[in-house]
Amino acid sequence: MGPVRRLSLVTDEGRDPMRERQAGALRVAIATQDMKELNAHFGSARRFAVYDVTREEWNLVEALAFDDVSDENGEHRTEGDDRITPKVEALKGCHLLFCLAIGGPSAAKLVSAKIYPLKVPQPQSIQDVLLRTQVMLRTCPPPWVRKLLAEAGVAKPSFEDDD
Repeated sequence: MGPVRRLSLVTDEGRDPMRERQAGALRVAIATQDMKELNAHFGSARRFAVYDVTREEWNLVEALAFDDVSDENGEHRTEGDDRITPKVEALKGCHLLFCLAIGGPSAAKLVSAKIYPLKVPQPQSIQDVLLRTQVMLRTCPPPWVRKLLAEAGVAKPSFEDDD
C-alpha cells in the first residue's frame, strides 16, 4: 500500500500530523470518495474527512487519502494483502467512523483501536452527518457514546432539561 497522504489545515502554531483534539470535541471520521458526501464503504474509501465536533461547531482537522483501496464486490483480498491496517493506523485518535458498510474483521480492528464504526444506510452529505452528530451531542447521547465521551475526557454535559 502506498503512503497515506494527509491534507491538514496549517495554522500559525505550525503543522502537526494529527493536531490536538479541540477541547470538548468528539473526533469523527467520514468515509468519502469526493469530500462532499459520506458515500463509501470502509475498505473502498479513497478518503476520510476528519472533523472535531462539539455541541456548537465542527472543524475540519484533516483529510486522509489512500490510493490502494479494496473494491466493493465483497470478495476477500489475497493472503498478505492488508489494506485495512494502514487505514486503522491513520485514523487513530478518532472516536467515531461513519461509513456505508464495513466487514466484521475491519470493524473489530477499529474497535480494538477505540474507533467505533457506524454504518449509515445510504449516502448523505458530510454536513448532514455532522449536524446529526451535533444534535446527538446536544440532546441525549446513547449510553455507549456517553462512555466514549467520558473516556475521551470530554466534559460531561447535563442531559436533563435546563429549566
